[in-house]
Amino acid sequence: MKKLWMWLGLLLWCGTIQADDRPPNFIVIFCDDLGYGDLGCFGHPTIATPHLDQMAAEGQRWTQFYVAAPVCTPSRAGLMTGRLPVRSGLCSPKRRVLFPDSAGGLPDSEITIAEALKGAGYATGMVGKWHLGHLPQFLPHRHGFDQWFGVPYSNDMDRNQKGPKGWDALLDPKYEYWDVPLHRNDEVIEQPTDQRTITRRYGDEAVRFIDAHKEEPFFLYLAHSMPHVPLFRSDRFIDRSQRGFYGDVIEELDASVGKVLDAVRSRGLSENTIVIFTSDNGPWLEYGDMGGSAGLLRAGKGTTFEGGMRVPTIIWWPGTAKPEVVTDPGATLDLLHTFCSLASVQLPTDRIYDGSDLSGRIRGTGPSPRNSVFYYRGDVLYALRSGPWKMHFRSRPRSGAKETIHKTPLLYHLEHDPSEKKDLAKKHPDIIERLKAVAEAHTATLKPVENQMIKVLHE
Repeated sequence: MKKLWMWLGLLLWCGTIQADDRPPNFIVIFCDDLGYGDLGCFGHPTIATPHLDQMAAEGQRWTQFYVAAPVCTPSRAGLMTGRLPVRSGLCSPKRRVLFPDSAGGLPDSEITIAEALKGAGYATGMVGKWHLGHLPQFLPHRHGFDQWFGVPYSNDMDRNQKGPKGWDALLDPKYEYWDVPLHRNDEVIEQPTDQRTITRRYGDEAVRFIDAHKEEPFFLYLAHSMPHVPLFRSDRFIDRSQRGFYGDVIEELDASVGKVLDAVRSRGLSENTIVIFTSDNGPWLEYGDMGGSAGLLRAGKGTTFEGGMRVPTIIWWPGTAKPEVVTDPGATLDLLHTFCSLASVQLPTDRIYDGSDLSGRIRGTGPSPRNSVFYYRGDVLYALRSGPWKMHFRSRPRSGAKETIHKTPLLYHLEHDPSEKKDLAKKHPDIIERLKAVAEAHTATLKPVENQMIKVLHE
């Protein structure tokens, strides 16, 4: 059924779009564990990010932009499908999912951004970390991507016995300590991946894709492995940053973004290409100096406080996206709808989506339609935001900490208190009741599928 929908979409697109009405290109640059406070343009005092700072000055810096989950796999599933990961089953709360010995992945029934755009004549390419299933039936080119160069899961997986035990290997990392495979589609072309050069090679591969498809509409998903631990950077960036090792890694990511933007500019594609830079979740604070910063936000990766799910986001579209700071809410869940709207693609109506079309806000013709955010850990709703108000039913101070169930939910006014310091529940019982009704209406729409990863790991 999904493949039939894609072919019908292509036929409709070919019949309605003329050569001189070429839709925009889309590039999503997705970092791994980058914190809200890790970029110069988002307030970091010592990490130099000149390319991202320029991108923000020329484009839009979104200050209230969210991901679908506070950890890797469900966050990526949400971005790709425009649906909360609880709807696709990629939401294990008790373990990092998709270890190399698990057999789960993104269900074939899900429609990704790549599949939606491919049905409209787009060239689709992925560079970088996938983490939505490592077996052949789950890899990127089985989900709409024409080509893929990257790794199947996080760079700290496939750990071998060559390095020291425990945290020592992460504090003084050598790429030989992990047997992570580097793929080109189905073929493993390097193992272990030399992670010292992976950021540079991802950037080079992205430019090659742009060059190969500059005469046609394209979608490029560039999902960096950094700054997820273990950290690596190439020789040119060693001891470069005032922030130390972590700063070196971010500054190399910034250079990679500059390389991609320069390619778009120099090929004359700027005014017809939207580039979105963001992160999959907040910083992994447990790793101290080897982890990032959530800035003024509370907590980090693995939590449903703002530091876990509000991420630094820049949207660049010269000539269309007015340069400004955007304080409207947005989310990675919105990218599928936004891209399909701009590419004149109709999505099927046989499923519930959780995204909105941000194209009006990007163009400056209206506000963001997003008014709510649902904060999940696994298949449990921990918190929700409606307008400026955020209510926590449950919380954890950090990713591995014990959960607290709040008899009276916590309540924060995020536009007054983005750090979530002042609980206003006692002053606003009416807001608590209103948000409970929002939660009930939302959960009534859920029909969670069986989580493949939990099933496999329990067998």
